Amino acid sequence: MSRTNFHSVKRVVVKIGSALLTKGGKGLDKTAIAEWVSQMAVLKHQDIDVILVSSGAVAEGVARLGLKSRPITLHELQATAAVGQMGLVRVFDDNFQQHKLHAAQVLLTHDDLANRQRYLNARSTLLTLLKFGAVPVINENDTVATEEIRFGDNDTLAALVANLVEADLLIILTDQKGLYTGDPSIYPDATLISEISVNDDRLNSMAGDSRSGLGRGGMSTKVRAARLAARSGAATVVVAGAAQHVITEVIAGAVVGTHFLPDIEPFAARKRWLAGQLQVKGQVVLDAGAVNVLQNEGKSLLAVGVKSVSGTFERGELVACLNESGVEIARGLINYSHTDTRLIAGKSSSEFEKILGYADDSELIHRDNMVLV
Repeated sequence: MSRTNFHSVKRVVVKIGSALLTKGGKGLDKTAIAEWVSQMAVLKHQDIDVILVSSGAVAEGVARLGLKSRPITLHELQATAAVGQMGLVRVFDDNFQQHKLHAAQVLLTHDDLANRQRYLNARSTLLTLLKFGAVPVINENDTVATEEIRFGDNDTLAALVANLVEADLLIILTDQKGLYTGDPSIYPDATLISEISVNDDRLNSMAGDSRSGLGRGGMSTKVRAARLAARSGAATVVVAGAAQHVITEVIAGAVVGTHFLPDIEPFAARKRWLAGQLQVKGQVVLDAGAVNVLQNEGKSLLAVGVKSVSGTFERGELVACLNESGVEIARGLINYSHTDTRLIAGKSSSEFEKILGYADDSELIHRDNMVLV
């Protein structure tokens, strides 16, 4: 997606780094936060979905507790994050309320997105929050994450969230103007790169690590994040967060920061992922009416159109949709296990609670989690 097309963006993930949020570790910069929230409110009023990924829980905890430096041990980091998270959430909520918008705290671990069921749960929750008009404020769940499941930095988390909600654009606000051809503090002749492909080999030698000591990410993590976001077709802009009106300027197509170009469009990226990257765990055979709805009307699959079920699968796993001749017409992430799908096959969603004792999604496979083949 070129900058000239940013005006067509419908969903954006904004990531704000620790150094920006906490005035270099001196506590939350409430003036700056108010300005960023004001810009995100402008996007919301333009009918653009906004998801905020916020660093700063640990850094704010360090400031609140009066610590001289960021803790090193995991349990100290977790405790510090728990303290800092209180202030972080409060200031964002207060500011969004000023614009008559609701903020929603969402804490994630890597395991939430690696596990198919929890991935689908997280996706459904975030999309529902967006439907309600709320702004999800996402942070890594530092208070429970272990070394094995932590994201490592919130740039990576932001990219995974962009994948999760199929965002058009990821904006990473940082304390740098963008990516330079070399470290400007070492090479005075280094120049800012305005636009570059995520597949450009030069990226491997251009990005350095963080020197602030406040967060876990430097420019190298932002390059990795841009490449990760590109897997779902999202463009990424890394830009100085202190610049005036920076978020709205990016959306308007202003030539600021570094624009990382994805190599594939969003729909093609998701189709490639669903069609080839996941293992099919089961099959559902559809009647002619359901086949027509999927192929010609672009709607979700309802249980009422299912004639039979085979295979063993859990919620969130990939299932093939076959016509009555056994030809696969689509595949997607199913909202119910094989046991429950067999029970509700051919039934209306209004009967789910009576049959299953609960009712989650009305769709068996939502159209956003399905691709025709």
